[in-house]
Amino acid sequence: MKRLTCLGLLIAVTALSGCVSASALRQEVQDQGPNSLTVGKVQREIKLGMTNAQVAEILGSPNVVTTDEQRREVWVYDKIATDAAYAASGSSYGGAAGAGGTPGPTLILGGLGVGYGKNAGAMSTTQKTLTVVIKFDGEGKVRDFAYHSSKF
Repeated sequence: MKRLTCLGLLIAVTALSGCVSASALRQEVQDQGPNSLTVGKVQREIKLGMTNAQVAEILGSPNVVTTDEQRREVWVYDKIATDAAYAASGSSYGGAAGAGGTPGPTLILGGLGVGYGKNAGAMSTTQKTLTVVIKFDGEGKVRDFAYHSSKF
């Protein structure tokens, strides 16, 4: 009996060790990392007077580079992200019963089994956009910057 209990415990621990909660999985998937473009990163790190080389080091290469009417560079960063979350739950119930008899002129055997299962799930999708516009002066230094973020 002790051996059976230990075996059952070992199987349960092994089965549950691979399980990850939905919130932990979502956090892992959404992990931005240090090189990700976010509103917070722009607010913290982009300053007036920075060179275009410093901006490129912090934010990476822009998606679009244009010039204004005075031939000054304007950099545009666009980020679009889709977050999808799926949650599922399920349950099942089962039971069994058995009967036996003693050997003799008549052997009586019997059995009964019952099972029931139910599953449900839900999915949610969210789109997020971030646009950052950085304007440089004639010497390649930041003279202005703006950003817009939306979520739908």
